[in-house]
Formats: sequence, structure tokens, C-alpha cells
Amino acid sequence: MRILITGGAGFIGSNLILHWFKHHPDDIILNLDNLTYAANIDFLNPVTSNPNYRFIQADIVDRNHLKDVLREFIPQGVIHLAAESHVDNSIKGPEIFVLTNVLGTFNLLEECRQLWNKDKLTFNENRFLHISTDEVFGSLESGSFSEQTPYRPNSPYSATKAGSDHIVRAYHYTYGMNAIITNCSNNFGPNQNNEKLIPTVIRSAISRDKIPVYGNGQNIRDWLFVEDHCNALDMVFHKGKSGETYNIGGRNQWKNIDLVNKICDLLSDILQYNVKEQISNVTDRLGHDLRYAVDSTKIERELKWRPAKDFDTNLKTTIDWYLKKREHSPLTQQII
Repeated sequence: MRILITGGAGFIGSNLILHWFKHHPDDIILNLDNLTYAANIDFLNPVTSNPNYRFIQADIVDRNHLKDVLREFIPQGVIHLAAESHVDNSIKGPEIFVLTNVLGTFNLLEECRQLWNKDKLTFNENRFLHISTDEVFGSLESGSFSEQTPYRPNSPYSATKAGSDHIVRAYHYTYGMNAIITNCSNNFGPNQNNEKLIPTVIRSAISRDKIPVYGNGQNIRDWLFVEDHCNALDMVFHKGKSGETYNIGGRNQWKNIDLVNKICDLLSDILQYNVKEQISNVTDRLGHDLRYAVDSTKIERELKWRPAKDFDTNLKTTIDWYLKKREHSPLTQQII
């Protein structure tokens, strides 16, 4: 099968490509990524020599380039991960989020529709999987987000992701496109950009910098290990029902301050000093949602998906990866 993965040099995308070749070695993957600051193409070095792997640098906002790529590769499936995803950046400069997340998704959908619609017999066989976020549902006081929860995005980032979700859904209902949406909770694991919470704590601890915690740290997030997310996306792509939405969560709700303290405890044992002394409360983010919680009952019931390992094991695996990544740094060699 020929699969186009957009955003394949990003955190989730790169992990997904490694997962895909491990479980579907005969598939041909084209990784389309614009290589923004959040990309790390080196993480994919294990597959660069694979004849079934191809990479092209392209921006999904550039529709003409996108059209050329699609018509040359002719994908049978698309897994759409390319997006601007950092909330803080969306507050500072929302325009690129609108362009990439909304216009870029439209460009991809429309070019896929035109390409696949040429062959009426296979139009419904070609699948479009759109990866989104639980942030589209807004803040939650109690309970969990289900697939029926109304959208209530509160940041430019989540608003643009909500917009892209609606466009994907419209293409299914209007044109009959074989499209599925997934909404996931906060991911963590190897190759995540340093701007995210868990890598920030680890990096700051190693560098003996302040560990920033927004406000009083009482915001709650549900955490999903990236490998478990990749397994879920694999299942949804192959077994999910067209037109459906699947929530993917880790069932691991943590207050930010509690998670930071947990990571600091683990790092203190490794680094042999009290990392907690580096914790520093900073001014809270504008419009900071208090709580997210994802109900994964649907994907668990219908597709038999479950996280493979417990949160503590996955957190230790993640910490170990970042420490090993930095072990050749003079600073890290001095500390460890």
C-alpha cells in the first residue's frame, strides 16, 4: 500500500513511520514535511536507506506543489499529522496556524478528492486519516470528553484544529470521502520537541536551569505514550469505520505540578541532586484550559485498543531516551 504521511518528521509522525515499517514492511511511505523548527528528520535515520521510504520537503499551504507531489506518488491512503501545534506560539502569532491547520488541511483534502475521484471504483477504498487533539473540546470541570462532546476551542491553536476537523467531516458527508478523525490527549515519548512540558522539565533539570510551571500548576492533562498512540492510529487506519471519530487517551490524568514533581524525583535519583529546587512558577498562559480528560471507551470497545504499558514505565523510558540523547554533551557528561 502507498501511504502519504504529512508531518512525518515531527514527534508523532516520526514515531509513526518507525512503527509502520516495523509492522507493515511492504508498504511504501512518502513522508511529506516542511521541516519547521519542531521537526527532527534525524530520528528517522533507521529507515532512510529503506527502498520503501521516501521523503520530500513541502508545505501543505503550497497547493501547486502539493498537487504535483500527490499526482506523482498517487497515495492509496493519507495520514495527516502536519500542523502547527504549540499553544503559546498560536497566541503570539495565530496566522501561521490558520494557514497550516485550516488552509493546509483543505488543500490536502481537495487535492486527494480530485486525484481519487478520477477512479470511481477505488474512491471509497482510499482512506484519509486526520489526527487532531482533545483541545478542540475546551476545558472540562468533570467527567471526560467523548466523541459526542460539543466543540468549544479556547486558543487559536485549538480553534484551527477544530476548523480542520469540521472540514474533514464535511468532505466525508458531502463528497463521500473515506475519512476518519482521531482526537488524542497529550502525547509524550522519544523525539518530542523541547517546548513541550516533559522535555522541558528534563532539559532544564540537566542544564540546572529553572523548570517553568504555569500559574499554580493545578491544570490537569491526560497523558498518552506516543507508541500507544501509534498503535491506535494503525488500528483506526486499518479497521476504523469511515466517517467516524475516535478519541485516544491514556487514562493518565495528572496535575501539571504533580507530574513535574514526579519527573524531578526520578531525575534527582539519577543526577544526584535535588532537582525540585529548580521549579519556578511563571505567569499563567492566556486562556489556559484547566482540565482535559479523554474517554477512550469507543476505540477500546470497537477496535480492542489498549495502552501496552503503564504510565510509570513509559515515563522512565522517555527520561532515559532524553538522557542518552544528551550523554555526549560536555554538560551532560559533567552532571551524570
